[in-house]
This record gives sequence, C-alpha cells and structure tokens, in this order.
Amino acid sequence: MERFLGKYSPYLYALLRIIAGFMFAMHGSQKLFGMPGNKPSQPWASFIGFAGIIEFVAGLMIALGLLAGYAAFVASGQMAVAFFKQHFQVQAIWPILNGGELAVLYCFVFLYIASVGSGTWSVDRLLHRSSSGAAGTA
Repeated sequence: MERFLGKYSPYLYALLRIIAGFMFAMHGSQKLFGMPGNKPSQPWASFIGFAGIIEFVAGLMIALGLLAGYAAFVASGQMAVAFFKQHFQVQAIWPILNGGELAVLYCFVFLYIASVGSGTWSVDRLLHRSSSGAAGTA
C-alpha cells in the first residue's frame, strides 16, 4: 500500500501545498477584506489584522510555491501562537475540545511544507530555484 500512489507523490504534495495555501489565504482575506463570507474586516494595525496579513501573504506564497518553505515556516509559527493564544485553556487542553484542531493541523502541515520546500508545480521550480526534499523531485 505504501507505493500505491508513490509515483504521484510530487504531484499530490503540490496539491496539498496549493490547497492548504489557498485555504490559509482565504482566512487572511476574511480578516483583511471581509470576504469570502461577508464578514467584518479587522483593522490591519491590530493583532488580528497582523495575523490576517501573515495568513493572506504566506498563504498565497505557499499556494504559488514562491519561497514556500520560508512562508510555511512563518505560517506554522503563527498557527502555534494562534493555538496557545486563542484556543488552549487549562480546562480544555485537547484541540478537539477547545476548537483549536484547525490551528494544530495547519501548524503541522506548514511545518512539513517548510521542511520539503516548494516542490513541483511552483514558481520556484519555474525560476529554477533549488527545491529540497523527496516530494519536490519530479
């Protein structure tokens, strides 16, 4: 089963990176522009606004594969901060109980992307920048 989709791993990794990046960017666009979802936007100079800037910019960089490893490292750190600042409570330390499961999942997906790099289907690949990791080889 391990090698069932093994030959497609660079492309499946690229899909993971693209989808996770765009989803993350949408969280940022909700905070900054109030859309999608017609939500009230946050002041850019606030803590939530700063988080929105990181989410929007890093999300797009991850999705496009433009210095995705660096952007994902920053995004991973932001999600760790988000979990401990917004979700972690002494009464409910488990992410499934305190609503922090998305922050934890993003944190570790982005940590993985930071370790692998942009990979295939990326701006970095188009610009012939080096892309580390096995999933980045085509």
